[in-house]
Amino acid sequence: MIRRYNWLAEHLDSEDRELVRSRIAVGSWYPMTAFERLGDVILEHIAGGNLEAVRAWGRITVDQLRALDPELVAPNDSIETLKRFHLFRREFFNFDPIVLTGIGRGHASFGIQYFMGRKAEEAACFQAWGFFERLLEVASARDGVGELVELSWEGAERTRLELRWTEPV
Repeated sequence: MIRRYNWLAEHLDSEDRELVRSRIAVGSWYPMTAFERLGDVILEHIAGGNLEAVRAWGRITVDQLRALDPELVAPNDSIETLKRFHLFRREFFNFDPIVLTGIGRGHASFGIQYFMGRKAEEAACFQAWGFFERLLEVASARDGVGELVELSWEGAERTRLELRWTEPV
């Protein structure tokens, strides 16, 4: 995103500008601190600090991931789809920022903690919230809704996302 809006580079330090200019090394791990700084710039200058825009971005990323891996979604099976994502997500981080803590028919709970600063942590949780709501939709769940019920940036150990939905008939 920062490459697309090259004017954002002026808001980065030299280390982050170099990271953005460099070739993406598939399979390499990038420093979480850089990920956080880049996310903060995007939140401020693209989303205008609007967390609902970040949540909408989370929804969009589901379709991008489905294009990469159509097996991510188990048609008409929300529980299996959420479990598949939980396994799929491990390819993106070398730690567990999103942990499935409970799941049952019409309900799932996730613990979220990226170990970032308050602003970045909140944005990452809003992105995950939107992502999971859209993931339920593409798995044919009806009336899927999420709620952040414990917030790490307000003192909770981890953010807790509760999802509820109705399975298709």
